[in-house]
Amino acid sequence: MASAWLLPEHLADVLPSQARRIEEMRRELLDMARTYGCELVMPPLLEHLESLLSGAGHELDLKTFKLVDQLSGRSLGLRADTTPQVARIDAHLLNRAGVTRLCYCGPVLHTRPAGLHASREPLQFGAEIYGHAGLEADLEVQEMALEVVRRAGLKNPTLDLGDARLVRGVLGDVVLAPAELEAVIAALATKDPVALQAMAAVLPAEVLQGLQTLLSLYGGVEVLAQARARLPAHPAIHAALNDLQWLAEHLQQTHPEVSLSFDLADLVGYAYYSGARFALYAAGSSDAILRGGRYDEVGAVFGRRRPAVGFSLDLKTLVALTPDKGLRAAVRAPWGGDAAQRAAVRALREAGETVVCVLPGHEHEGDEFECDRELLRVGQEWVLRAL
Repeated sequence: MASAWLLPEHLADVLPSQARRIEEMRRELLDMARTYGCELVMPPLLEHLESLLSGAGHELDLKTFKLVDQLSGRSLGLRADTTPQVARIDAHLLNRAGVTRLCYCGPVLHTRPAGLHASREPLQFGAEIYGHAGLEADLEVQEMALEVVRRAGLKNPTLDLGDARLVRGVLGDVVLAPAELEAVIAALATKDPVALQAMAAVLPAEVLQGLQTLLSLYGGVEVLAQARARLPAHPAIHAALNDLQWLAEHLQQTHPEVSLSFDLADLVGYAYYSGARFALYAAGSSDAILRGGRYDEVGAVFGRRRPAVGFSLDLKTLVALTPDKGLRAAVRAPWGGDAAQRAAVRALREAGETVVCVLPGHEHEGDEFECDRELLRVGQEWVLRAL
């Protein structure tokens, strides 16, 4: 019999040192998002299943824990992604005509971990812009994503760009059954030409050739020129490559320290994205730190199709990659009933200082805080002294 205190697989308690770092980063990123004009929203963890999964695709359905509401008898879901909820808020609760910038930070739950060491309870932070179809919104979101990496202290950022319209343009008028489309997407995502060739029975030769071409289109900015020369002359492909070129030029001008790469067959989040998409990498991680892009269709299922672009990340994963800044300085103080001493402690705390009062009988225990000063009595006054 398993011990009662053991947690389910891929779930873990967050202990004080890590919890402190996560909370500090959460505050840092929410404050950063506010400087861009983002307003904070807090959707519920639990929602009606049809709302939670509307337009989200089969992959999110598989990730979502499901249960029955004991009050209504309806099926509920524990959110596996906050983006559909924020789209619902924008479409129905705010219902604004102009641009709306929203941010959020809260836990999501996954039925399966994303990787061998991944948590099934990520702490998802995200920012989204609704109401502007132009590339200016895409660029603003990408710059906000780069600001996340800068504030986290991560080095050598690489922004990888692609566009969901490229695959749709190559497919053209070809209509595939859901299982067939999933097989094509899986083959492109894993860059598996053999699996792609196995689809020859349902794909016209020119479409299969275009998809095979996508597999080789990854690298630096030169990939865009190669794509223009080798991919079919389709309006969606032309628009996607023009948009990627525009974004690349502006990012190179304003962020010369950032490496740009392109993977035109990357289809992570294919069910969401309607246009340009991106993934951000940095030194120390082989997986993307965050992902984002344009998903103009996400609000359509709520009766209001509205331009939308944003990104999200797991705050726990981000903090695990960030350099530890060490403990904040604190003040050690004796416990006592002296009114003047207690007033001095209150004044220090009101000024933002951490004051750790040593309780009777615990004078020789190690500090959990970096106490670099102590409060002591000199004559009739309580003063600080460096340790």
